[in-house]
Amino acid sequence: MVKVIASSVRKGNVLDVDGKLYVVLTAANFHPGKGTPVTQVDMRRIVDGVKVSERWRTTEQVERAFVEDVNFQYLYEDGEGFHFMNPANYDQVVVDVETMGDQKAYLQEGMTCVLSIHEGIPLALQLPRHVTLEITETEPVVKGQTASSSYKPAILSNGVRTMVPPHINAGTRVVIATEDNSYVERAKD
Repeated sequence: MVKVIASSVRKGNVLDVDGKLYVVLTAANFHPGKGTPVTQVDMRRIVDGVKVSERWRTTEQVERAFVEDVNFQYLYEDGEGFHFMNPANYDQVVVDVETMGDQKAYLQEGMTCVLSIHEGIPLALQLPRHVTLEITETEPVVKGQTASSSYKPAILSNGVRTMVPPHINAGTRVVIATEDNSYVERAKD
């Protein structure tokens, strides 16, 4: 086990809390005007899937479990789960739907992801930071809207809702941040 400060904990990390392993679902640092900065972490216990919220001072030490982060290529989904292959040795692993969570919307065939593996079991998945998707549906531009401050709702080709600038129309390919479903830029392809 490795001790790290709470403010360095990120989504997908595996922590050892009181002898049990947890996968971090969300981690946010809060710096109030008065008082001590804290890190709010939502986690899922690996053995039974129970979700837990913890709050630590940002300078507190937490234990990161030793997990191996390995690049895997996404192959396909079936009733068993999501199938990934290690391109180095062609080993295949199956990630269950619960471990995958809401990240499954961004999986694309052939995509390289980082799987956190502990004793041969995939615990968490880290998607690439950005993916390129097509806008399938969006509202028309309202005349007089300024481009700098206003965004309009749009639906991506994977069904996820996001906010895009007014000049983006249906059929446009855009780059989306997988962490928070936010628009990054128009795709350059």
